Amino acid sequence: MSHFRLIDRDTDYLLPPSVQDWLPASHLARYVVDVVESLDLSELERAYAGRGSAAYHPALLLSLLIYGYATGTHSSRKIERATYDSLAFRFIACDQHPDHDTLATFRRRFGEHFSAIFVQVLQVACENQLTRFGTVSLDGTKIHANASKHSALSYGHAEKIEAQLKAEVQEMLELAEAADQSTVPDGMSLPEEISRREERLEAIAQAKAKIEARARERFEREQAEYEAKQAKRAAKEAATGKKPGGKPPQPPEAGPRPDDQVNLTDEDSRIMKVNGGGFEQCYNAQVVVDTESMLVMVPHVTQATNDKEQIGPMVEKLQALPEEINPPETLLADTGYFSEKNVETCHAAAIEPLIAVGRDEHHPHWRERFEEPGPLSEAASPVEQMKHRLKTQAGRAAYGLRKQTVEPVFGIIKSVMGFRQFMLRGLDKVGNEWTLACLAWNLKRMAALRPQSAQWA
Repeated sequence: MSHFRLIDRDTDYLLPPSVQDWLPASHLARYVVDVVESLDLSELERAYAGRGSAAYHPALLLSLLIYGYATGTHSSRKIERATYDSLAFRFIACDQHPDHDTLATFRRRFGEHFSAIFVQVLQVACENQLTRFGTVSLDGTKIHANASKHSALSYGHAEKIEAQLKAEVQEMLELAEAADQSTVPDGMSLPEEISRREERLEAIAQAKAKIEARARERFEREQAEYEAKQAKRAAKEAATGKKPGGKPPQPPEAGPRPDDQVNLTDEDSRIMKVNGGGFEQCYNAQVVVDTESMLVMVPHVTQATNDKEQIGPMVEKLQALPEEINPPETLLADTGYFSEKNVETCHAAAIEPLIAVGRDEHHPHWRERFEEPGPLSEAASPVEQMKHRLKTQAGRAAYGLRKQTVEPVFGIIKSVMGFRQFMLRGLDKVGNEWTLACLAWNLKRMAALRPQSAQWA
C-alpha cells in the first residue's frame, strides 16, 4: 500500500468550484475587495458609455491594481499573467482575465480619480477607528522616473550638436548640388542623410524651446524673490537707520544656463541626487504619515530636487480633506523643510510645527537628554517658540517619532512592495501613480491593523 497521496489531475470536480474556497478569511486580497466594493465608484461607472460588449467593472480592475501594487506586481502585463498563475489574483478577478491593455488603459484613464478614492479609504480607516491623525510626519524620497538620465540633453550640449548638424547638412547639400558625385561614399543616400539630420535638428529645437521656457519661469520666480528681499532690506534700513548686515542679494540672470537640461523621454522628470551618491532621473515623492497608525494621509509628487518649498502644498492638501478626517495638531519634519516661511505657514493652519533647524550630533552628552531649556520670552517669534519646544524633553520625544514612522513607510513601499520606479510618464500621471502606490500601502496597513477577531473570522 502506498504511503503517498494520490496524484490525480484528470478527475473532474463533482461540484463546481467556488472562488470563496481559494483563500483564507484573513487574506489581504479579501480585505482589498471588501473595502473597494464598499466605496462610491459611481463616477467611474458613469464614464462607461455602455456600448459594445460588457466591460469589466471598475471595482474589479481597481482591486487588481491595488493588490498588484501592494504585492510588488506593478506591470499590467504581470498582473494579467497573475490572473492565471495566482489564486489571489484569480479570486479578485472572479476567475476572469482582463488583458494588460485594459488594465493599463484603466490606470491612465481614471488616474485623476485615485485621489478621491484615496480620501474615501481614509474615511473608512476613521470609521473603523484605526487612526486619529493627531501627529503626522512629513518626508520625501526620490523615486526613479520611467526614463534614463542618459536621455537628458543639456542646453550647452544641444547648441554644440545643433551647430555640428547644421554644418553637416550644409556640406551634404553642397554635395547634392555638385555636378561631380564621385566624392559621395558608396551606398550613401544624401536625401536620407539630410532628412535624418533635419529631424534631429527639429527635436533639438523643441528641447531648447522647453529649456528656454523653464529658464523664463525660473527668472520670473527668482526676480520676484530678489525684489522681495530688496524691499525687506530697505524697510529694515528705514526702520533702524542702519544698513543691514550681510551680503546684499544678487539679481538673477536671465536666459538658460549651459547645464539646464530636459529629458527627451520624460521631460517632466529631473536629475536628482540619490542616497548612496550619484545622480539619477527621478521625481521627488512626498507623504504625510500618521505617527500612530503609519497610514499615509497625503501623497504628493514634485519636480523640486529639495524639500524646502513642500510644506505649503502639503498643508493645503491637509486642509482640503473632509471634516470627518481629523486635522493634525502637530507636524514633524527634518531640517530640509526648515524655513521661517514654513513655520509661519504651519502656525497659520493651526498646526504646531516641529521642524529640525539643524543636524543633531550623533553622540551628544548623556546629560543633554535630561536638560530643560530656560523660560521663553513672551515676545518670542514662531520660529523661536519652535526651537524652544525642540529643546524640551517632550519636544525631543515627539520629534523622535519622525524617523520611526515616515521612513519605515518609504522602506516598505520600496523594498517590500518593490515600488522603486514609476511605470507612467509626465508629472500628472506620475502623481496619480504615486497616489495609487500609497493607496495600496494604506490598505495593506489597514489589513494589518484590523482587530485579530476580524482577521481570523
